[in-house]
Amino acid sequence: MAYRIFLAGASGAIGQRLIPQLLAAGHQVTGTTRNADRAAKLGTLGVEPAVVDVFDADALSRAMRAARPDIVVHQLTDLPAGLDPSRMAEAVVGNARIREEGTRNLVAAAVASGVRRMVAQSIAWAFAPGSEPHAEADPLDSGASGNRGISVGGVIALETAVLNAPFAGIVLRYGQLYGPGTGADTPAGASPLHVDAAAYAALLALDKGAPGIFNIAEPNEAVSTRKAAVELGWRADFRLPA
Repeated sequence: MAYRIFLAGASGAIGQRLIPQLLAAGHQVTGTTRNADRAAKLGTLGVEPAVVDVFDADALSRAMRAARPDIVVHQLTDLPAGLDPSRMAEAVVGNARIREEGTRNLVAAAVASGVRRMVAQSIAWAFAPGSEPHAEADPLDSGASGNRGISVGGVIALETAVLNAPFAGIVLRYGQLYGPGTGADTPAGASPLHVDAAAYAALLALDKGAPGIFNIAEPNEAVSTRKAAVELGWRADFRLPA
C-alpha cells in the first residue's frame, strides 16, 4: 500500500538512503531540511521539500498539515560531518535537544495532523550494564553521567514521547552506522549497522511490526536483533543497488 510519508531529516545519512526505497515502493514523500540548498537537491530526487526547523513548532505543524501524511518517519539528528571528534562534545548536547524538544514538537504536529504511525530513530548502545545480548525490554542506562548521561537522557525522552503518543509508535534502535554519508567505510563498534540496512528497517516498519522497540544491527554479542528479523522481516545484509 502506498502512503504519504513525512520524512523528518530527509537530507541526513539515513534519509538519503531511505528516499529511493520509499519512492521505489510507490510512496509520496515530503522531506524536511533546514537548508535551502539541500531542499533543492531533495526536489531533484522526487521528494517534496519542506524547509523547516524542528524547533519552530508552529512552522513544523504548518508544514505537516500541508503534507497531510499518513506516517511520519523521524530520522533527525544533529551530528557533525564524519562525526568530527573535535565537535562531538557540543554535538552530544545538540543531538539530545533534537531527541527531546525536537521529538516533542514532531509528535505534537503529528497528533494535530491525524498521523496514524511514527517510525523513529534511536540507538542500540544506551542500555544499562547487564547481561548481553540486550533484548529490547532491558533497561536503559538512566543513571549514566557526563556526556553519556546527556545522550541517554535524550534517548529516553524520544522513546517515551513516541511510544506514549496516541498513534502507533515504532522505535528503531540502530547500531553504529557505517557506509555512504556516515563518515565510516567499514563496520565498527559493538553493534555495527550499514546505513542501507538501517533505512530498510524504516521502510519495513511503515506497515509491519506492532508498536514498540526493535534493535537494528548486524549479528553481534551486544544486542539481540531477533525481534526485528521475525516481526519486520528485516535483513542486516540489505544494500541498495550500486
